[in-house]
This record gives sequence, structure tokens and C-alpha cells, in this order.
Amino acid sequence: MLTGDAAVVAARVADEVGVDEVRAELLPDQKLAVIDELIARHGRVGMVGDGVNDAPALARATVGIAMGAAGSDAAIETADITLMSDDLAKLPFAIGLSRATRRVIIQNIAFALVVKAVFLIATLLGVATLWMAVFADTGAALIVIANGMRLLRYR
Repeated sequence: MLTGDAAVVAARVADEVGVDEVRAELLPDQKLAVIDELIARHGRVGMVGDGVNDAPALARATVGIAMGAAGSDAAIETADITLMSDDLAKLPFAIGLSRATRRVIIQNIAFALVVKAVFLIATLLGVATLWMAVFADTGAALIVIANGMRLLRYR
């Protein structure tokens, strides 16, 4: 936990939420230095913040996540993701949804490329007509949309 708050307050909050490592009374440039250190040590780092003082660290982190309800405009603009509530319990949901979205995007791109390749080959062989390709393209677009709509049921 990186915070600009007093060490006593930070330690109490860390105990309540189960955070092992706490660095308190940090200025924005100090938070940035810690993020750089963590990136050097771990490769990828996520940063959750809500204030103007968090904005540089949010920008430097691999993934910056702003808390949107009470977050400053600077943090929201800088972050890659903005949670629209101040409930950290929503963070696992956001991560899971992001992973599911990535899988669906890869599926959709692969499917669309396969359909295009099949009709390119069929056209070169003289089997496919222009209208067949148009219908296949429209059908592929509808399938891609339907596949993406599955994310609406994500819980």
C-alpha cells in the first residue's frame, strides 16, 4: 500500500484490509519511484488510486485503476481503467471481465480471419461468388456480435 497518509493511519487501514507491505507519508514522486522499483522487480504492476497524488504512479504502472466515485479527475484521466464505485471488492470482477473480454476479442478476430481466408481461397478457385462472400461477411459480423454479447452475462 502506497499512501501519503500518516504511518499510524496507514498501518491501521492495512491491518483491516490485510495488506502486508505499507509505505506511508509518500509524495507523488516517491510513489513513482516505488512503482519503478516494483516494475523492475516483478515486471508488471497494477496501481489503484483515487487522488491527484496518485496520477503519476497510475500512469507509470502497467495497469492503472482509478476509483471513480470519489476519484479526482487527474486520476480518472490518467488511469487505464476506472471503477465506477469506491468498492475495492469490485476489483476482482473488473480483472475477470477484462480477461474474458480479451478471450472473446481473440476468438472474434480468429473467426473473422478464418472466414476471410476461406472465401479468399474459394474465390481464387472460382467456387465463391461475390454474393456468397457478402452473405458470409454479414453472417460473420453477426456471429462476432453475438459472441461479444455473451459478456453481458458475465458475473
